Amino acid sequence: FAAMLSLRTSALSLLVAAASVDLSYAFAPSTSLLCKGAQRPQACFTPLRMAADSEGPSLQQRFGSGVAALVIAGGLLSPFAADAGFQMPPIDRTDPNRCTFKSSAMGQSNAARDKLYDLRECPMSGLNAKGFDLAGAVMVNGDFSKVNFKEATMSKVNAASANFDGADFSNAILDRGTWRKSSFKGAVFANAVLSGSDFSGADLTDTDFSDAYMGDFDNKNLCKNPTLTGTNPKTGVETRFSVACKRN
Repeated sequence: FAAMLSLRTSALSLLVAAASVDLSYAFAPSTSLLCKGAQRPQACFTPLRMAADSEGPSLQQRFGSGVAALVIAGGLLSPFAADAGFQMPPIDRTDPNRCTFKSSAMGQSNAARDKLYDLRECPMSGLNAKGFDLAGAVMVNGDFSKVNFKEATMSKVNAASANFDGADFSNAILDRGTWRKSSFKGAVFANAVLSGSDFSGADLTDTDFSDAYMGDFDNKNLCKNPTLTGTNPKTGVETRFSVACKRN
């Protein structure tokens, strides 16, 4: 993502620069026309005209190329504007098989699917998803409490504001996921991969993160969560101790 952003930013800079040159050239003062007889010499602007002159492209061509460059530059940024809003299509409530766990046929934990894997607002409490490849699933506002997610692959999942109370994520892969403001009360993340995932605003009361893999930055953010308290009722492990939060 960083590389793509850098590439788009570079392309944007070049296009804006090109647009500036074209537009400034179109409206630049003519150095060949000077106000003769004036007390103070000053450059006189060539009258705006749409006809071609002998010195180069017409004003219409210069202005058109400048505007075109700016339009293309805006197009390069439009995907980022869409990403920032996390805009999703309407939920297809007519699909009777929408709220079911199914593995990606493409695999490789890259979240690639032939269509959006939409589990938004699905009532799936207590179901079994052990070993499933759920990478890239959209689970916003769903009820996944007490689900068996052991050894499941859940890379790049968007599961904001969902219910995962009592769920078991032991040995699961949950990297680069969005879990903001979700509830994980009593959940188990033993030996799970959590690198690059966002748990900001999540309820982590009584969770167990024993031996979970996460980077130092992820660990620091997790330890800032005020709900990181209690003891997991299933494993008996103290929550904050399982995260190995360092004392300041």
